[in-house]
Amino acid sequence: MSNTLHLRSLLVAGASAAALVTAAPAVAQTPARTSGNVIEELVVTAQKREEAIQDVPIAVSAFSQDALQKSRIDGGPNLVLAIPNVNFSKGNFTGYNFQIRGIGSKLVAASGDAGTGIHLNNAPLIANNLFETEFYDVERVEVLRGPQGTLYGRNATGGVVNLITAKPTDRFEAALRGELSNFNGKKLRGMINLPLGDMFAVRLAGTTLNRDGFGINTVTGNDADDRNLYGYRGTVSFTPNKDLRVDVVYDYFKETDHRSRIGKQYCTKDVGPANIGGAAYSAIAPVAQIERGFFSQGCQATSLYSPDVLGTVNSQATLGGLFGALGGFQTGDAYAGKFQDPNVRNIESTFDPIYRAKTDILEVNIDANVTENLKFTSLTAYTRSDLYTRQDYNRYTPSVPFNTTPNPVNAFAAVPNYGTLLYPSLFPGGVVNDPQNGPFNRFTTSDISSANTDQFSQEFRLQSSFAGPLNFNIGANYLDYHATGDYYVMFNTGTAFYQVNNFLTSAASGGAVPYPCPQNNPACVFVDPNQDPNRSGHNYYDNYAPYHLESTAVFGELYWQMTDNFKWTAGLRYTDDKKTQENHAVTLGTPGSGVGAPPPTDPRPNLSVEFKEPTGRFGFDWKPKLGFTDETLIYAFYSRGYKAGGLNPACSAVVSCPPASFAPEFVDAYEVGTKNTLLGGSMTLNLTGFHYDYQGYQVSKIVNRTSINENIDAKINGFELESVWSPVRPVRLNASVGWLDTNISNGTSIDTFNRTQGNPGLVLVKSSAASNCVVPLANAQLGLAIANGQVPGFTPNPFNLLGLCTPVSTAGAGTNIAGSGAIAVGTNAFGGLVSDGVPVSLSGKELPNSPHWTVTLGAQYTHDFGNGWNAVLRGDYYWQAKTFSRIYNSTADRIDSWQNLNLTLTVSNAESGWSAEAFVKNATDETAITDTYLTDDSSGLFRNAFFTEPRTYGIALAKKW
Repeated sequence: MSNTLHLRSLLVAGASAAALVTAAPAVAQTPARTSGNVIEELVVTAQKREEAIQDVPIAVSAFSQDALQKSRIDGGPNLVLAIPNVNFSKGNFTGYNFQIRGIGSKLVAASGDAGTGIHLNNAPLIANNLFETEFYDVERVEVLRGPQGTLYGRNATGGVVNLITAKPTDRFEAALRGELSNFNGKKLRGMINLPLGDMFAVRLAGTTLNRDGFGINTVTGNDADDRNLYGYRGTVSFTPNKDLRVDVVYDYFKETDHRSRIGKQYCTKDVGPANIGGAAYSAIAPVAQIERGFFSQGCQATSLYSPDVLGTVNSQATLGGLFGALGGFQTGDAYAGKFQDPNVRNIESTFDPIYRAKTDILEVNIDANVTENLKFTSLTAYTRSDLYTRQDYNRYTPSVPFNTTPNPVNAFAAVPNYGTLLYPSLFPGGVVNDPQNGPFNRFTTSDISSANTDQFSQEFRLQSSFAGPLNFNIGANYLDYHATGDYYVMFNTGTAFYQVNNFLTSAASGGAVPYPCPQNNPACVFVDPNQDPNRSGHNYYDNYAPYHLESTAVFGELYWQMTDNFKWTAGLRYTDDKKTQENHAVTLGTPGSGVGAPPPTDPRPNLSVEFKEPTGRFGFDWKPKLGFTDETLIYAFYSRGYKAGGLNPACSAVVSCPPASFAPEFVDAYEVGTKNTLLGGSMTLNLTGFHYDYQGYQVSKIVNRTSINENIDAKINGFELESVWSPVRPVRLNASVGWLDTNISNGTSIDTFNRTQGNPGLVLVKSSAASNCVVPLANAQLGLAIANGQVPGFTPNPFNLLGLCTPVSTAGAGTNIAGSGAIAVGTNAFGGLVSDGVPVSLSGKELPNSPHWTVTLGAQYTHDFGNGWNAVLRGDYYWQAKTFSRIYNSTADRIDSWQNLNLTLTVSNAESGWSAEAFVKNATDETAITDTYLTDDSSGLFRNAFFTEPRTYGIALAKKW
């Protein structure tokens, strides 16, 4: 069914069920009821003051704890199911992309910022656990859509998610809830509120979750992707009088389990072309095999839904495979003929994934009434987080073991007795003793993504509540953030190659240097002896760049109540972001040990950038008296949002390097909306339309083992409808519909997944670093002839082909190769032009992860049994249209539409405090892809896919006191 037909059927079904159910704010899915079927509004702090949500001239959705529970919105990832024009997916490096109206975080850089700001009780959290943690004992969760350039400011070009925790009250309260579900899931939540005299109150809350994995590791037989976490929160309130309140909040989170950081690896194997434009490979089979591998990119750019997409990478097209060929450890593709388990939840890993996360948050909020009409607020927050994840890089094991004697076609063939003495002594039985990966006789890779962060923030605000027409909300804030982390990739063929070289280095010194080479020998590539790497080794890839952010801002909004029902708002913010990053070159394969010095291309020990930008908003809200509504708010605003630029990771140049920094992004947003209460208070109907002029959208691609962050411009148009309707007291219907049209305005970019863009005059080939380039067909044929010994003066050697990608001069730089669009960066040793590839025009393409339609439909029925007992049956359906994972919008980027259905039955007695619940999440057991991550050339261009969770169901029992 096409997306259009699917959407039409959804809207017709919604209309049939509700006569008029057009887009509903999830804010009021389960609000408290006053009398009859009148909908009571939640109070929110979207403008950093308490207001009924229907009075706030901002597109905001909010959820009480009860609404979250009944709709099975357990944590951040589930918010996508209830808010229009929102998209969520896990990311490749322990992070996530929470995207609002096409704006989120598609860049990879330690110094990059997320487009959606995450706040806890209004305090910004750069490093946070929105992906890992669950919502518990919250007063509400607010999601503000659109750039927040004044009160929230801090780089929130997409919007803000603000978690407001429940605060202590002046009466005793307690609650306990236990839940059992499939996958042996056990969840326990509790809360106790204790008033301590007239001035103090304490609230303690906690949660635990333990479940088995959604899949299994077929190697170890253990669960994969299980959960074992807990969190607790303590809040102390001090209220000595009506003019002063102090809240101190401590929040702790910890997770230790085998959760998979990333999903299934998708790959349609690329075995390499059968010939190069008719030119044949060597007549010697082992040589031809190596040569063909150098013309493979590892995985083909096929659809995510191709029948062979669960194949395996051609290891010959990877850096690890290159080392395997150079040392003679591996003959051909290590994964030849192998396909993955068709169950996307299962993995085949040498070891079980390791996932550890811990976060401490301390907040102090002081509200003081300076005068009857002036309120001063101080918000201080400190956050510390530690994250460590480790897993098998490919998550499947080879079909072909290492050679017990080396393949005779290797880089050490000229070394006396290499195959007869040295190789078997270093690698008995083909076993490579790699300290990080362990002793194995097969190609083994793993990676580690870790981070340690510290953040301090301070905000002061002064807001007025004068009886006159003018009021204000002014303030300043400061944020200091430090992050240290590593991204390691460890592969045993690399370690083996360096072990051979170190042995030869020892031998060349006449035996004066023992093997293995000691750490203080600068001639050796030091092999880190620790299973957990400590940055000393040069036998693995380590991207290490400690980062510091210092941000200050002053802001204010002025409100002019021109008439009783018409108000102007003008806001302005000035932000100063200073970013500093230590400059360390990647040291893989370089002699010596320890963290790398700055690269020679940029010898500065620290890289710094500073951005100073004004942002703000201006507009009005109007409450006209209309005959067909009970209450109406109409608003129109222009706002400008800003997200700072940053510093690119270190580069290991083969063809070209990116600039040291990338630019900021800006959003000029124009929004018109209306919020309406109708039918005697039984319906709310909110509509919003917006246009964004998006400048400098930050997006990444991985090239030669580093991230290149590019800036492009786009236009975004959208429309949102949200509604809740209670036609009769027992029935509550809600819906939301989001329409989004994103359009990249200009720019070009080279798609690393398809560098030639199908041009038969260009050939893709591997470099000496296993990255890819393109060269003219004739030059590739010449290189092949030289490798085969068909050109006088050249010794046959398949590794000669690695020189095709290496520019030896800048001659011809800037040349458009044969009119293909591929721009040369120089000339190789064979006299041919070398290029990164054919640029793709981005004009008219969609922003990634921006479906044209998102639809939520909800229905709730309450049946009273008498004596205080009732039953609430609730269903929530979500559907989003197709989208793309990358800016190129190719067939390989397309993500199909997907849907989700949650069902909940709750039986409760408010007087006794008892309730029981039965639930089903993802009732139709959809396995939907939410996003993909394309890795780099030297990894073989496989894609890591991320999925929705499988169907879960269970029961819960709760008691309130």
